[in-house]
Amino acid sequence: MDSYWLAVVYSVAPTIVLAGAFWWIMRSILRMDRTERRVYNRIEAEERAKRGLPPKTQA
Repeated sequence: MDSYWLAVVYSVAPTIVLAGAFWWIMRSILRMDRTERRVYNRIEAEERAKRGLPPKTQA
């Protein structure tokens, strides 16, 4: 009976580890994209203000 549960753990563990790695990678990509967009918008607003242009309107 002990080897049965060990086999179950060995067969399910790789799937759980890969699912966790996939989730973490996708979460990191989405967070980086969100942060990049926020920084880009801030820089664009600063540049528009320097040139005396009106703020960009949201579509």
